[in-house]
Amino acid sequence: MRTLTKGRMWCYALGQLGWSIISGLTASWLVYFYQPDAAAKSDGMISLIPCGRAVLGLFTIVGLITAGGRIFDAVTDPLVGNWSDKCRSPLGRRIPFMKYSAIPLGIVFVLVFCAPVKAVSSINVVWLFVFLAAYYFAITCYCTPYTSLLAELTHTQDEKLRLSTCLSLTFIVGTSVGYAAPVIWGRFMAAGFGRIPAMRITFLILAVITTALMLVPVLTIKERDYCDSKPASSSVGVSLAKTLRNKDFRVFLIQDVIYFLGLTMFQTGLPFFVTSLLKFNESMSTLMFAGLTALSLVFYPFITRLARRTGKKKLIVLAFSFFMITFAFTGISGPDLGINIYIQAALIVMLGSFPLAVFGICPQAVVADIAQSDEIQSGESRSGMFYAARTFAMKFGQGAAMLIFTSLATIGSEAGQGLGYRIVAMSASLCCALGGVFMALFNEKRVLGIILGGRA
Repeated sequence: MRTLTKGRMWCYALGQLGWSIISGLTASWLVYFYQPDAAAKSDGMISLIPCGRAVLGLFTIVGLITAGGRIFDAVTDPLVGNWSDKCRSPLGRRIPFMKYSAIPLGIVFVLVFCAPVKAVSSINVVWLFVFLAAYYFAITCYCTPYTSLLAELTHTQDEKLRLSTCLSLTFIVGTSVGYAAPVIWGRFMAAGFGRIPAMRITFLILAVITTALMLVPVLTIKERDYCDSKPASSSVGVSLAKTLRNKDFRVFLIQDVIYFLGLTMFQTGLPFFVTSLLKFNESMSTLMFAGLTALSLVFYPFITRLARRTGKKKLIVLAFSFFMITFAFTGISGPDLGINIYIQAALIVMLGSFPLAVFGICPQAVVADIAQSDEIQSGESRSGMFYAARTFAMKFGQGAAMLIFTSLATIGSEAGQGLGYRIVAMSASLCCALGGVFMALFNEKRVLGIILGGRA
């Protein structure tokens, strides 16, 4: 098997740059687009679906649709993972799925934001429900096989960390582009476009770019040159059961659900924290995330070295602690805190940059370790199912977060003091505390001991 060169690593990572831009745009602006707050409406947004807690007095429609879409998406992860594990294409087990899902993903992403009625309408509700489900299925068909390749393209711990670092960099850049979208649609608004048409044009332009990026690894990497994995034979149910039987993976999966629950609540809330709590213009969210990105890059060389020296587990637990403090501080932020709001924004950026870098590099490598150790013990390569199960955890956490966020955000909205957003930030902080506790239970020594004892 050939060793993945630095150039091929970056070709592979460009695929993540593509889908992370789309994912970042959806996470950052979907709720903002369909459930605008007072500040957004004053800037030209209009409601396209009923807002407020319209379902049983507890949930918002956009919250239920996004949560339901995420749960549907999570359920399809094991199916796609199993299909990928069993694929017998001459192109490999993963590349064919990436090849045929990239373009549909770009198309349905744009359609999510193209509800046809320019007012509150049940037609828009149905439109969002259908195309959001299609979007989630398409991104599963690309991302689950894509992430599975991490465990198969790399053959040593150093290769895993290097490739994980490349992926982290492209993920951060991609997510940053998602937050930078207001800069782009602001230019269109300055040229005379309305806010919603300007946003849609922005999403269309970015969708074309991201689709091209997602096709880069398909066109430049010959999977069979780097992977010698044989197609699995287990059914989806049997394969999932075998995967979840791995105790170390179960512990990791629990903390992952909690992590994505907290992170998604904070990520979705950032534009609202900026405008409602810190009283900035929405473009400040772009500057803050750019700052997070730039500062996190400073930590990258230190994280890879520390991961080799102390292990990935300790770094992840420490990162949870930093996120816990960051989110809690955001929950109490605002002009009434007695600290200049620019200093508060800078503190949020500085506190959040280190854990952002850690979570960008380490968790992916941890899953690759678990998949490799399991293959050594079982003799069956099921990395697709391991990453599918991890993606299931991610999307379950994200779906629950969207449901919780859209409900909590309405608390005290009439008073205009942002009470609901403060509760969201504090809830995200609590999630990080719990995630750190569960990650501390992960037995990293056992996993690495199996790998060192005999490679698959």
